[in-house]
Amino acid sequence: MKTLNLTIIFLFATLLSFASISQTEKEALLALHTSTNGEQWTKKWDLNKAVSNWHGVTVENDKVVALNLSFNNLTGTLPQELGNLTNLKAINFGFNKLTGALPNSISNLKNLKSLELFLNKFEGSIPASLGKLKNLEVLALYSNSFTGEIPTALANLENLKELQLGSNFLTGVIPSELGSLSNLKILSLIDNNLAGDIPLELTDLENLEELILSENKLTGNLPLQFSQLKNLSTLMVSDNNMDVEYATVVEDRTSLRNSIVTYNDTYVVERD
Repeated sequence: MKTLNLTIIFLFATLLSFASISQTEKEALLALHTSTNGEQWTKKWDLNKAVSNWHGVTVENDKVVALNLSFNNLTGTLPQELGNLTNLKAINFGFNKLTGALPNSISNLKNLKSLELFLNKFEGSIPASLGKLKNLEVLALYSNSFTGEIPTALANLENLKELQLGSNFLTGVIPSELGSLSNLKILSLIDNNLAGDIPLELTDLENLEELILSENKLTGNLPLQFSQLKNLSTLMVSDNNMDVEYATVVEDRTSLRNSIVTYNDTYVVERD
């Protein structure tokens, strides 16, 4: 009888620990824990405690709104159930050892503002379905093993401020459609296998502060119109196959403009 009473108490305590979130969110978190080898995490979850006490989990109004499990020795793959955490506003799984492809279910996270999956071992193509995340402001997928082309659907992310896809194995051209991302401040595509000319449409990015395209296979010339972007202070386009080796400028608006206009007007690119 004593053992039975203890068992009932334990089960009751476990139920209370999940009482503040829905069953769907509970199952999604447990699926994440299982698929990324939670028992091996640096900072582990005590599954007997309330979810709000779990490392890296932020709960507001009985909903899971953020997951920050960076530097936590996550291995394995992300589960499809992650897409059931539809109240998430931020995900940071950076500096881990996650592998495999990104689950398409991430496109269900319509409230997501920040998706940071940098410095892992993700593979496959960048899902075009990420273009459905209309509230996204930060997309940081750098230092992984993504292949294929940059999806033109990312141009649908009208609130995007940071697009960081560097240090992958991306091919194809830089989509000219990215020039419609009017709120973009940082565009970093460094260290990929991107080819073709730098699209003139990128000079429409009036809020751009950093343009980082070094270490690709880009050709042609840098449009002179970049010198007119009032907020652009960091420019890195070296180590490509361009007609001119442009100087790298970091956080210096005046030097950046001078380095561009130094090259004569034959390097002004006109729209078709």
